[in-house]
Amino acid sequence: MHFLKETDFTQAQAAEVLSLTKSLKQNRGKHTPKVLSSQTWAMIFSKSSTRTRVSFDVGIHELGGHPIFLNKNDIQLGRGETIHDTAKVLSRFVHGLVVRTFDHSEVEQLSQEGSVPVINALTDFLHPCQTYTDAFSMAERWSDSDDLMGSLKGRKMVYYGDTANNIANSWILGAALFGMELVLCGPEDYQPSPEVDVVLQVSGYEKHYTFTTDPLEAAKNADVIYTDTWVSMGQEDESKERISVMKPYSVSNDIMKQAKPDALFMHDLPAYAGMEVSEEVLYGSQSIIFDQAENRLHTQKAIMAVLSQSARSIAKDI
Repeated sequence: MHFLKETDFTQAQAAEVLSLTKSLKQNRGKHTPKVLSSQTWAMIFSKSSTRTRVSFDVGIHELGGHPIFLNKNDIQLGRGETIHDTAKVLSRFVHGLVVRTFDHSEVEQLSQEGSVPVINALTDFLHPCQTYTDAFSMAERWSDSDDLMGSLKGRKMVYYGDTANNIANSWILGAALFGMELVLCGPEDYQPSPEVDVVLQVSGYEKHYTFTTDPLEAAKNADVIYTDTWVSMGQEDESKERISVMKPYSVSNDIMKQAKPDALFMHDLPAYAGMEVSEEVLYGSQSIIFDQAENRLHTQKAIMAVLSQSARSIAKDI
């Protein structure tokens, strides 16, 4: 079993991931099942990272495993040795692969050619670990019971900026999986790619999103306001154009006032205050950006645990 996109887990499995995340967070430092005991997991990072690198490294340790970090200078997927051969060789050495790279086809090929679990830690197309982390970060605020999944159903999220990037794509899948309503708001030329609709259809889910270019109208009655950096790694040459066209979609107090009074502000970080979001909103009372950052650790531990064995049997040990 692999975790390359949000819908690789069924709704029941997704609910177990959220529940297990809650248990792992509550019991950190008290009792963590060593489900990766005697295992070695390779972390292949063609793209650099702070939160992803540290959270997976710590998470593998806390689950009893040993992480091996391989950056773009240690291993070059498809450029030195073929992906086919890389997958075959690493499968003889390690028990799982955590991959952060540019081309989504690379994680797909690694999962097809290898014989160990592969986790997508980010590609240019999707960022499923972030989506599950975001879902948990909302649910722990909204749920007063063990039904974390249920607390998400019917909630409205509005995403601002480049609505064709990996976070937007992932939330198109995530909204369908978690039963949320997603409004994507950005420039006309940056609206969702048809490619993600194909993935949604193949996964057996109907669309739970709409697209608009009106930032104030989009925010009305929103439970969550979400944005991301306008210029992702590898898009530096487009910086001037992107910044110019995205300015009307910077999340401000005026946008937040259109949302529900208790609406959450979310950002997957790194953030650039004064660009995609004002400093007042970024560090304001409605912002939960550092909860999101912390919850990457707990959610990714849950994902790795579920890939290793039944989440239900793990939960009994906590």
